Amino acid sequence: MALSRTGMCCGSAAMLLYGMRTNVVLVGATSLTLASRQLRLAGLWHCQYSTKAKQSLSRRVLKRLKRANEKYEHFLNQTHPTPYFINGMSTPPGFRLLFRDVKEIQRIKAKNLSFQQLPYRDMETLRQFRRDIVKAAPLVLISIPPFANYLVFVLMYLFPRQLLIRHFWTPQQQLEFQQIYHRQRAQQCPAILGRLAREVPCVTNKPLQSQLLHLCNKVQSGAHPSVSEIQAVRRLFAGPPLGMNRLDAEHMRLLCSQLFLTPRLPAVLIRHRLWDHASKLLHLDRALSMLGLHQLTDPELRQACYLRGLDSTCLSTNECREWLYQWLQLTTHLKVSEASLLLHSMVLLSINYPRGAGR
Repeated sequence: MALSRTGMCCGSAAMLLYGMRTNVVLVGATSLTLASRQLRLAGLWHCQYSTKAKQSLSRRVLKRLKRANEKYEHFLNQTHPTPYFINGMSTPPGFRLLFRDVKEIQRIKAKNLSFQQLPYRDMETLRQFRRDIVKAAPLVLISIPPFANYLVFVLMYLFPRQLLIRHFWTPQQQLEFQQIYHRQRAQQCPAILGRLAREVPCVTNKPLQSQLLHLCNKVQSGAHPSVSEIQAVRRLFAGPPLGMNRLDAEHMRLLCSQLFLTPRLPAVLIRHRLWDHASKLLHLDRALSMLGLHQLTDPELRQACYLRGLDSTCLSTNECREWLYQWLQLTTHLKVSEASLLLHSMVLLSINYPRGAGR
């Protein structure tokens, strides 16, 4: 029994000492853990403080650089307005406007809607961006060979209207080039009216023949036709002799000028492109009618008139709105098969407006 008591006491003492050792170890480990955690938090706080300080410094530097860049752009625009567009190729605002449109296109594409389902502004942005890409393609191809960049800059300086897209034009250039394009388009209007008058004898329906002859004579005399007078002959533009599939190559090449399309293509391709652009314009008109003319800003209103054949640079806002209202009265009721009437209406409704209105 004595031995057993002695063994028990020794065992109890050993267990007590072991427990005390364990507690000391646990307390020490806990202290080390807390200390390391505090050091880690202190390090994170220091890193965050340093990151915030660097970000603040970067923002101040970028703000000053932006201000200096704006002053430099203003100086170039005032002292050297002609080559200012070259500065726009390497610095804002040219690329800034282009990148903004790219982001807008990405937003539109993310909707996963067809062109016909888009709202008016998205539809117009997508249409214009596609035209810009087609226009910029030749310049991109020219710049591919080595050392061709020098040639590209020379060409851009000499031919900004033909090679550069609208993002890299100055406001003065935009107005000047728009007037040049419209003068080129207006030069073909008398020829289009002449081709329209030549088709009058081909109309077998006598009432329709009389109405078409009256419409041609009225426009050629300098008067502005009414929407009802154009709607009265719409049947002639869905089939023979003025339907899109019935027009000859020369007639279609004249109509290409109204949409700024190249006429130097085979007749089959010209007809396809006219169909495509006319149908898109019809969808634009329907979307615009749903939006309402009162929702358009003044630049949007003038751009809409210019796209449809009217020189809006010399007109008031009310005159642009009144003309566009007449246009929508006609086109929102047209079918895609009557696309030929839409193309001819770009001449019929714009050539004598506003001086011939009321005659």
